[in-house]
Amino acid sequence: MAEAQEPGRYHTLVIHTDGASRGNPGESGIGIVMYDGQGSVVKEFCRFIGTTTNNVAEYSALIEALRAAHGLGAEEVAVRSDSELMVKQILGELKVRHDGLQPLFVEARRLFLRFRQWRIEYVPREQNRRADELANLSIDRQHK
Repeated sequence: MAEAQEPGRYHTLVIHTDGASRGNPGESGIGIVMYDGQGSVVKEFCRFIGTTTNNVAEYSALIEALRAAHGLGAEEVAVRSDSELMVKQILGELKVRHDGLQPLFVEARRLFLRFRQWRIEYVPREQNRRADELANLSIDRQHK
């Protein structure tokens, strides 16, 4: 029999993140969608983050998502992103060569340590559609 889950607390979260930048650098936003273990949306949100690069936006989305997941009491997270560069950097397959990304990389790795278990994987943009929509929506809202 499954354990009753405390409201607002999730054992495992599957998280889709995306950062968007219109120009590089340009106006940027983040989009995040969190799913519980059964595939139901737990939380989704977006935020305009000002003028920055696409890679900074991708890392910013990851950091915000990990903070939110910890706030929801997640013990395990599975992050999915369409930023192959960021995923490979987090996994240690590529070095972080840009000085501006180094502190974001360190912060993301530190936040992952809050979880008993974690993983991050690259997914094609088509499999990250909602997070992409949210990241772009955050930029669009700046012009209304």
